[in-house]
Amino acid sequence: MELTHVALAEGNCAVRIDGPLSKHTVLLLPGAGDSAAVYDGVCERLHNSDLRTIVPEDITGLDDRSIMALLDELKVGWVNLAGSREGAGLAWSLAARQFGRFASLVVADRGHPAAPDSEGVVRGSDCPPVELPTTVMVGSPDRRAEADASGRFVYSDFRVVQLDGVANIPASAPAELATEIVLRTSPW
Repeated sequence: MELTHVALAEGNCAVRIDGPLSKHTVLLLPGAGDSAAVYDGVCERLHNSDLRTIVPEDITGLDDRSIMALLDELKVGWVNLAGSREGAGLAWSLAARQFGRFASLVVADRGHPAAPDSEGVVRGSDCPPVELPTTVMVGSPDRRAEADASGRFVYSDFRVVQLDGVANIPASAPAELATEIVLRTSPW
């Protein structure tokens, strides 16, 4: 694993880059409070599937603009996008607002910002729909309605995967998350 520091307008961003040199890259965005290590099991499986991975050490302070600057600085063009919890919220925003840069979207435990969550709260009614093949993974039946409601905001292939009893999908279900990412990176 290569730990790289990328200079952004907001300051330095430490990112882990690993995997085979490949035309397929996956940007993985951890939840708030999670380090990049939460994706170690996922990355190992993705590398075995000939996918390169980029994982910020921490998403604190990152937004759409800084993520795009990060990808530009790393000279990464076409990217598959994945995120968990708050990282998933950022992934939804990126996928919705940066047309032509992302190939697919896989999110864990966070529905589209315009879809109401389990308490009926809408996190971002101004978030446009996504036009990418998208998978929403949930670790609890309580989150299923939010995941299903996200389908209205996806103008492409849409899939929901429910893994009951999984509090942190990247940490506790790395094989399942990696499988969904690999499925979304395939052009067939």
